[in-house]
Amino acid sequence: MIKVILLALFIPLISIVHAQKINLKSPTAVLQAEVKLTSQKNSIQLLSSTKKVLTTIDLLNFDWTENIVKGDWRLSKSNKNTVRQKWKPVFGECDNIKDYYNQLDLQLESSGNKKKIYVYIRLYDEGIALKYGFDANDFSGAAIKSEYTAFRFGTDATTWVSGAAQSAYTKTNLSQLKGEFERPLVVIPAPQLFMAIGEAALVDYARMKFTYQEEKQSYVVQSAISGAVDLDQAGYESPWRYVMVGNSAGKLVENNYFVLNLNKSNTIKDTSWIKPGKVLREVTLTTDGGIAAVDFAARNQIAYVEFDAGWYGPEESTTSDASQVNVDLARSKGPLDLQYIIDYANKKNVGILLYVNKKALEKQLDEILPIYQKWGVKGLKFGFVNVGSQEATVWLHEAVRKAAKYKLMVDVHDEYRPTGYSRTFPNLMTQEGIRGDEESPSSEQSLTTMFTRAIAGAGDYTNCYHAVRVNTKMGGKAAQMAKAIMIYSPWQFIYWYDRPADAPHKAGGAGGEHESLIDESENSLEFYRGLPVTWDETKILKSDIGECGVIARRSGNRWYIAMLGANIKQDIKIDLSFAGNPERLKAHLWSQDTQDLINNIVNKKELKLNSATFATVLPPNAGAVLIVDTLK
Repeated sequence: MIKVILLALFIPLISIVHAQKINLKSPTAVLQAEVKLTSQKNSIQLLSSTKKVLTTIDLLNFDWTENIVKGDWRLSKSNKNTVRQKWKPVFGECDNIKDYYNQLDLQLESSGNKKKIYVYIRLYDEGIALKYGFDANDFSGAAIKSEYTAFRFGTDATTWVSGAAQSAYTKTNLSQLKGEFERPLVVIPAPQLFMAIGEAALVDYARMKFTYQEEKQSYVVQSAISGAVDLDQAGYESPWRYVMVGNSAGKLVENNYFVLNLNKSNTIKDTSWIKPGKVLREVTLTTDGGIAAVDFAARNQIAYVEFDAGWYGPEESTTSDASQVNVDLARSKGPLDLQYIIDYANKKNVGILLYVNKKALEKQLDEILPIYQKWGVKGLKFGFVNVGSQEATVWLHEAVRKAAKYKLMVDVHDEYRPTGYSRTFPNLMTQEGIRGDEESPSSEQSLTTMFTRAIAGAGDYTNCYHAVRVNTKMGGKAAQMAKAIMIYSPWQFIYWYDRPADAPHKAGGAGGEHESLIDESENSLEFYRGLPVTWDETKILKSDIGECGVIARRSGNRWYIAMLGANIKQDIKIDLSFAGNPERLKAHLWSQDTQDLINNIVNKKELKLNSATFATVLPPNAGAVLIVDTLK
C-alpha cells in the first residue's frame, strides 16, 4: 500500500497574455528554471543556484501530419503548485521514496486558430521534467509527425553513447555524435556536473531517442520520436522529458527514483503475488532437467526456474502454439512434462516462469494468459518484442496490464528500455534493454552500463558465474558476484549458462561456453543463497564511468558493498560510518584468489574492523564484495 504525505499549494489560474518570463525554483532552490515565451522561440533555461545556465530546452516544436496549428503560441494561463509526498514501492532499490517538486502548468493558445496546448514543468532538486498536454476538443483526430524538444549545451561535453538498447557504449563528445542514440544520455558539461537526459512514463506514445544537431556556439541534443503519434491513442499527452542533475554519475543512479516519480502510482491493489527473487534458467527442456533445476533451486534459495525458448516449438515459427508443450527438436529431444514440473515446483515453493516469443504473444496473448494461470505459472518473459513505434508501445504496456489481470509477472527482453512503468504496474518486474553477460562485456563496459543505463531502472543482465569466458573476458567470478549487486534487477538471473550437475546434457552435447555445470561444493553457493535482489537503501560510493565503481546496498541490518574495477589496479578506501559503530560490525570479504587465476577461485575472508575505514586493492579487471552485518 502506498503511504502518501501531500502538501499542495495551489495558485489560481490567471491570465498572463503578455508575460515573457516565468521563474520556478526547486524545493531547496539548488536548481532554478526560467521559462521564456516569445513569438519567435519558447524555451526553458535550467540554472544552478548560482544562476549558471546548465542547459536550455527548446519547447513546443512539432511537425504535424496536417496543418492543424496556425500562428504562434501565446500564453493564456499559468498555475503553480508545490508537492511534498513520500511513497513506498512494492519493491526497489530503496524502501521509501521522496517525491518533492514545484510545478508550473502553462496553457497556451495558437494565435491563428486558438488551439490549446499545455506544458507541465516539474522542478526537483534532482532535475527538471516537462511534458505536453493537448486539448481533446482541439486535437481530436490529430497526429504528430515529429517532435523537436532540444537540449542545448554551451560546451562540447563528454558523453557515453549507445546506438541501440543492447549495444556497447562508446565514450565521446557531443560534437562527435552521429545517427540516433539511446536514452538516458549522460553528459558532463563541467567538472562535478553530471546530467542525464531521458524519457519517463512512456506508455501510449512513440519512443523517443536522440540525434545531434550542430549549431554555431551550441551543442544540441534533439529528440527523435520513432514514428507518428495519434493523439487520440496517446490520451492527449506526451511522456515526460527530463534532465537529471548531480555532482557524480553515482548520484544520478542513486536518485533514479526520479524516473519512477514521473509515473502514475501503483494501480494493483493486491500485490501479494508479486514476488522478486533469484532465477535459474532451465536449458535442457526435459522433465529430468526441470526436476533437477527445481531441486537445485529449492536447495539454494532460488525463487524461480525459467523455461526458455523452445518449450512450445521453434520460437520464430508462426505455427508454434504457445498454449501447448511441444519442444523444439533442435533444442531438446524431450520428453518435457511441464505440468508435472510446475506442480512439483509449487510443492517445493519454487515458481515456474515461461519464455514466449513475440510471434506467439501477438497472436495468442489473450488465449495463453488464462491458460498459464490455470497451469500455475508465476510469470512470463517476453522475447524479441517490437519497440519504438506508438503501435508497439501501446501493445506492450497493454500486455503488461493484461498479465496483471491473471496475476502473472513479466520480464521484457531485448530492446525495450524502462521508463518507470513498474511503479504503475509492479508486475513488470524487470527488462533487458541492456548489454548483459550474453555479450561477454568487459569490466570497462559493465562499469559504463551501471552508471548510464541503470539510471532508467532495472536491467535483466543475465548474470553468468561458472561460464569459462567469465575468467577470460569478464573479470572473474568475484566480479560476477559484484555485478549481481551493482546492476539492480528484482528478478536476478544468476546462472544464465549453467545447469545443475545432475541435469542431463542439453541437445547437441555438453561442453563449451554455453553449458557449464554448477559445482555445489564451491563456497560461492553460500554467497548466492543469501543474496537479496531488492533493497532497503542504496548508496553509490564511487562512480568513475568505465573505470571503477563501489555500490553499497542494505537489506535489513546487512550491507552488501560491491566493488568492480576495469583496466588498471584500483586502490579502494571506503568510509563505513554509514553502517554504524565499527566495534559493532561483523564483516567478511569475497574476492578473487590472485594466486590461482587458472582455476578462477573465490575466497571468503572474515575481517575484524578496527576503524570505520575499509581499504583493499583490486587487481586490474577484478571485483570483490564486502558484506557487513550490524550486531544487535
